[in-house]
Amino acid sequence: MNPYIAIARPDHWFKNVFMLLGVLLAWFYWAYRPQTEADFSVGRILLGLVATCLVASSNYVLNEILDASHDRHHPTKRFRPIPAGQVNRGIAYVEWILLGAAGLALAAGVNRLFFVSALMLWLMGLVYNVPPVRAKEWPYLDVLTESVNNPIRLLLGWFTIIPREIPPISLVVAYWMVGAFFMASKRFAEYRTIGNPQQAGAYRASFKHYTEEKLLISMFFYATAAALFLGIFIIRYHVELVLSVPLIAGFFSYYLRIALKPDSPVQHPERLYREYGLMAYLVLCVAVFVGLMFVRIEVLYQIFNIPSPEVPPLWQW
Repeated sequence: MNPYIAIARPDHWFKNVFMLLGVLLAWFYWAYRPQTEADFSVGRILLGLVATCLVASSNYVLNEILDASHDRHHPTKRFRPIPAGQVNRGIAYVEWILLGAAGLALAAGVNRLFFVSALMLWLMGLVYNVPPVRAKEWPYLDVLTESVNNPIRLLLGWFTIIPREIPPISLVVAYWMVGAFFMASKRFAEYRTIGNPQQAGAYRASFKHYTEEKLLISMFFYATAAALFLGIFIIRYHVELVLSVPLIAGFFSYYLRIALKPDSPVQHPERLYREYGLMAYLVLCVAVFVGLMFVRIEVLYQIFNIPSPEVPPLWQW
């Protein structure tokens, strides 16, 4: 059973921590507008988390199946269960379907918009992996389609609490661009580790177009876009959050520093919790960001010449 468990990648469930911002944002919004329909049931949040993990594992299984022929050209991924011949492909396809069905069935028990978001997460697995689209083989589109799972996870976290309203689009897009920065950093580190353009192209078709310079430029683009959309959210909803900007910029810089290391650990985002310095800095950023949500500093509105916010209802479903 171990190879079949391995291809579901339970060690990657750590990535679902990106749901946390959606939960915190929903709580913050409800605190400002207590008339908003909300459900803070711990059981419901846990149900949503389990559903998300199962849907994600379904995508991971499909990824393992369809990537096996390419993984044989990677210095470490060639030892994965399927390219190493430890898994029956027919059984793996059944595993993919069962995990997806179980995850979506649980998602339907949360609420309608949570189910729609979970279905989007599953469908993006098809877009990313399955020919003829197979977005992972297209330069830049591979990063954007994989990192879109970031804002989907934010939506999943939000909808476990607030079932009928949509979060601010500016923050959703900023979250997407943050994920794109992380994913482009992963591509950059993988490309450098392989160290051979021909071998890199055999492993991943998009690497035939990439160079280290192009990947670095794309990382700069995603980081800048994330900052600009986050700025829209801050000015529109809570200008006190501007005080967290230097810390957030420092986190991007810290992550880039790690990405530039030889055989960088950013190639395996699910293991980054072992980077204790990075994790401590992330906790600090989150703590300051969340803390500022509940602070009003009137002088900042005077400095930036904007009115004190009276946030209107967000888009209604």
